[in-house]
Amino acid sequence: MPVLPSPNYRPPFPFTSGHLQTLYPTLFRRTPVTNPVRERLETPDGDFVDIDWHRSMTGSSVQLAIVSHGLEGHSRKKYPLGMARILSDHGWDVICLNFRGCSGEPNRLPRLYHSGVTDDLHRVICHGLERTYESVALIGFSMGGNQTLKYLGEAPDLVPNRVRGAVVFSVPCWLGEAAEVMSRPSNRPYMRYFMNGLKEKIREKAHRFPGLIDTRGLDEMITFEPFDDKYTAPIHGFEDAADYYRRCSSAQFLDAIRVPTLIVQAQDDPFLPPSCYPFDAAERNPRLFLEVAEFGGHVGFMGSWLESYYWSEKRALAFLDEII
Repeated sequence: MPVLPSPNYRPPFPFTSGHLQTLYPTLFRRTPVTNPVRERLETPDGDFVDIDWHRSMTGSSVQLAIVSHGLEGHSRKKYPLGMARILSDHGWDVICLNFRGCSGEPNRLPRLYHSGVTDDLHRVICHGLERTYESVALIGFSMGGNQTLKYLGEAPDLVPNRVRGAVVFSVPCWLGEAAEVMSRPSNRPYMRYFMNGLKEKIREKAHRFPGLIDTRGLDEMITFEPFDDKYTAPIHGFEDAADYYRRCSSAQFLDAIRVPTLIVQAQDDPFLPPSCYPFDAAERNPRLFLEVAEFGGHVGFMGSWLESYYWSEKRALAFLDEII
C-alpha cells in the first residue's frame, strides 16, 4: 500500500482537460503575493546559486521547506510562489531555489542545470540547516521533482536526518520515455517554449565559451534528444543523451528512499508516459506514497474559482502536516 486511492479532486469546468490545466495557471493565474528575499550562495566550483527566502507569516519557524522548480522555470514563477505562500501562511519558512542560469543572471561556468543535478540541492539544504530548524521538507515540480527523488534515493546515507519528508508533482521519472512523449506533434507548442529558453542559454554560453560550445544546427533542433545529445550530455559529463537519461532518471532510485515521500501525478498529464506512474515502486517501499489524480495536467492541479490556494498546494501542506 502506499499506492493511495485516487484523490477526490475535480477541477472547475472546463479544466477537466489536461492541456487546459497545463496552460491556464501559467498564462492566467494571478501571481501569488509574497515577499521573497534573494540570497546568493557561492559554490565550491566558483559558481553561484540564487535562492529566495519566504519567512513564516506566523512568527519564528522551526520548519523549513525547499521548493525546486521545473524545466526553464525559476523561483518567481507562479507555481513555486503559490507553494511558498501557503506554507509561509501556515508557519513554515520557505526557500525557493533557482537552478544554475535560471535566476535572471547567467551562471559563470559552462555548466548549466539538468534533470539529475543534486549537489546544488544538497548545498541549499545544508545552508538552510545552518539555522535552528527542527525539520526540513523538500518539494519539487516536474524536473525539480525528478531531482528531489534522485537526491533522496541515490545516496540516502548523505541526506541530513532533519530532512523529514518530500512532496513532488508531475515528475518525468523516466527521462528518455518522457522525452519521446514530448516529441509528439501534440506537444509541439510546449516544446517550442522549452526549446526557445534552452537555445537562448546555449547561445549565451557560446558567446562566452566559443571554443567549447558550437551552435551549428542549434536553430533546427525542435525536440529534447538532439539538444541533450549535443549539449546537455557532453557539457555535464555524459556519453550521449541516452546515457544522460539513463543515469539521471529518478525511477531507479525510488526503492532506496527512506523519508516519507508523496508523488502526485495526473492521469491526464500530456507530458508523461505510463512508465512515469511508479506503482510497483510505491508498493515495494513503505516510505513512498503514490497518488494519481484523474485530473491535473502537468503542474496544474487548480483549486476552485473562489480559492486562492491551488489543490496541489493544499495537498502538499496536508501531507507535511501529517508526517512532520
